[in-house]
Amino acid sequence: MQFPVQSIRNLVGSGWSLSPRLAGRLALSAGVLSAGHWLLTDVAHIPGGGMGVVAAGAGLWWLSRPPKAPAFKEPESLKAWVQRCEQVLGQFAELETVLGLPELRAARAAELQKRLAFDDPLSLGVVATDGTPLPSTEQLQSALAGVRNLDLCIGRPLPVVGTTWSWPDDLQRLDVLLHVLPIPLRAADLLWLEQLPVDRPVWLLLAAESSTPEQIQALICQLPERWHSRLLPWEGAAATLRPVLQPVRRQLDDPQRVRQSTRQRLLRDLHRHWQAELEGFRRERFRALLQRSQWIVAGVVAASPVPSVDLLAVAVGNGLMVKEMAKIWSCPWSQDVLQAVVRQLGSAALAQGVVEWSGQALLGLAKLDGASWLAAGAVQALSAAYLTRVVGASMADWMALNAGVAEPDLEELKRQAPLLVARAAERERLDLSGFAQQARDWIRTRSDWITT
Repeated sequence: MQFPVQSIRNLVGSGWSLSPRLAGRLALSAGVLSAGHWLLTDVAHIPGGGMGVVAAGAGLWWLSRPPKAPAFKEPESLKAWVQRCEQVLGQFAELETVLGLPELRAARAAELQKRLAFDDPLSLGVVATDGTPLPSTEQLQSALAGVRNLDLCIGRPLPVVGTTWSWPDDLQRLDVLLHVLPIPLRAADLLWLEQLPVDRPVWLLLAAESSTPEQIQALICQLPERWHSRLLPWEGAAATLRPVLQPVRRQLDDPQRVRQSTRQRLLRDLHRHWQAELEGFRRERFRALLQRSQWIVAGVVAASPVPSVDLLAVAVGNGLMVKEMAKIWSCPWSQDVLQAVVRQLGSAALAQGVVEWSGQALLGLAKLDGASWLAAGAVQALSAAYLTRVVGASMADWMALNAGVAEPDLEELKRQAPLLVARAAERERLDLSGFAQQARDWIRTRSDWITT
């Protein structure tokens, strides 16, 4: 019997590559599933046997057609972020209606308008870690003289031990930060810098009063490249602070641009907070979809007399599930992109041995539960359901990471797919008892239906 998948030779000729790791996994999967086929067909005398599980894994290869190159774009302007936040408000309303939750659109819309109407005076925050001396308020005011309507805010020292390394909310709302760094740097200073987003306007004032050029150069080598153009060395004399802070004054002399950047950053933070809240609603809807999809696939595989139908069931079932997931996560992705994402996650699942591991685990459960699983011919169907479960869970993680963009970046997916699948498989492995109970209920329902 020929499966509707490309041969290895054709795949290699078309530019598709088979890694040694993936080849080893496939060989091991074939060995385990061949043994399962012999056990179910020759020992238990169940027609079709383990070939249904083989076809379930092969269904992922059916999705290996080359996709069109996707475009990756996210909001880059204040207007675009406003539109994106308004779309998220609509997503909240839709999910709250479906889940029967009280609608909070008015409160969220008010928060959005509050951030858009943010019109406090231009602000500069001066901050340092505990133990690092700051310039005096008089020195700073003299060095910044000439900047109109500027609020100078001296922040509390940032702790160097026992902290979550999360910047205080009152500093997050300031337009520009002046972060004073000691020489030599401490680990805490680097950890605080790592928590600052790329779009945050920050200048680094180096307290280099008694430092040599070699020490300053060594400090520069410790910092990521993004900070090299933001360094302001200062030897500590009050008279020299004003020329050192000239780049800061130049930035603050364009208040309209600075304030627009602040509003955009505040909207980005609001969007990130909303996405975290929205994800809980999405996962609630996704659980019902995954439950339905995995047992639809299992039912078709269990009823199919030939492996090729198993293959089609897995491919179509996963495709329909992912299409519904795109609606839940409001992802306007093309079918080609969705196909490519499922293909990449499916390949990662095969490479990590999900097929052979699930087959072994289900055979173990079958021994514990007696002959009912074998008599129902359910092992290959449950393996297909489990594979759908793992791919669906990893796909949900990927969609959550990309909820704020139009289409996923496939190169980033290739990098993250193994980790996403590994986490999803580990979660499902820990919840194997729950899956087993669902499987028992499904077998019981199917047996009652067949008897009727």
